Amino acid sequence: MPLETMEPNPVWVQDAYAETVDVFEAYGQDLTFRVWGGDWCKDCRSQLPDFGAALDAAEVPDDNVIHYELDKDKQGPGVDEYDIELIPTVVVEHEGEEIARFVEEEPVPIAVYLADRIEEALGAVNNE
Repeated sequence: MPLETMEPNPVWVQDAYAETVDVFEAYGQDLTFRVWGGDWCKDCRSQLPDFGAALDAAEVPDDNVIHYELDKDKQGPGVDEYDIELIPTVVVEHEGEEIARFVEEEPVPIAVYLADRIEEALGAVNNE
């Protein structure tokens, strides 16, 4: 079941995150984004809508974004396999290998944090 909190934030400003969107556009077709969260979770409600908007702006295929809804005990699909303890957690995979992971809180938005890790792993996007 899709996480409602991944619905794109309608007031998210794409132009403010152009470099982030460029990275997701460049690599999004080849990546899998695994998102653990809960619609009941305050951090998920505050962070995931902007991440959803960034993926939407970059036209990342819906099939490349997999949602895992966790209960209030943070239990659910993939928790043990991916060692999920805090939410939101987003794992980015390329060719089946984890290349980036966002866990609950960083000093930058989820999309910005992951775009930086994706560039480190796969190479910088040429912004000419």
